[in-house]
Amino acid sequence: MSDWIHNLPVPSMALVIFGFTYLLAAGIFAAVSALATEERAQSFKVISPGMLPVLGILFGLFVAFTAAQVWADNDHASAAVSREASALRAVTLLAAGLPAEQEARLVASVRSYVEQAATVEWPMMAHQTASLRAAPAPLAEALQGVVAMTPTGAGQQTAQREIITALDSALDARRQRIIVSETEVNAVKWWCLFLQAACELIVIALVHCDTGSHQSIALGLFATGVATSVLLIAAHDRPFIGQISVGPGPLLQIMPVEAAKP
Repeated sequence: MSDWIHNLPVPSMALVIFGFTYLLAAGIFAAVSALATEERAQSFKVISPGMLPVLGILFGLFVAFTAAQVWADNDHASAAVSREASALRAVTLLAAGLPAEQEARLVASVRSYVEQAATVEWPMMAHQTASLRAAPAPLAEALQGVVAMTPTGAGQQTAQREIITALDSALDARRQRIIVSETEVNAVKWWCLFLQAACELIVIALVHCDTGSHQSIALGLFATGVATSVLLIAAHDRPFIGQISVGPGPLLQIMPVEAAKP
């Protein structure tokens, strides 16, 4: 689905998806009703109602497999952001074991990185344009500075080693969140999902072609189920875009005064 749909508030997204699905069901209802003359109606009735549960189960499997991918992507995105925030928090805490000048420089680098991630990288991830080609300058400078540092005691040696490990963990978590930002339900899966739903709607319309009220109720109920499933998947399809998305909150919280500014 396009950025336009993903950027919609959930009520507006629901309006679009439900409207499209009901329009599809209404089109099928109108087409079958127009074709169901006396002779054709008898031919349509030959279709076994036993196809309905089979097609319904297939549609349910499509929804389950697609939803499983979406939930996994969202879990990975949340885990990556939380791990990144935890690693950076560890850096700021361990920096207290360094000389005052190096501590201030390291904390400033982390603060600059958090601000850059929240204001630059998050919008880029929302549009799937974030890149891994270059390492973030603030963290790269922080890592180089810590590596070049000459510790004067066992405490500083331990702090240096742990800070390097934490910075490496933060960089790895950043790589993971950018990779996850590229994931989405591809067009083939969406087309297969709607095609399977259309097949079920057509069979419902054919089986109930001689009872207009039953036909419209059955079509409406199944169309509602289809729209609900699609809305649930679409609202969570891409982890970093839309009203329901993974935000930079955990990163901003590690710098509550300076980095929490919009």
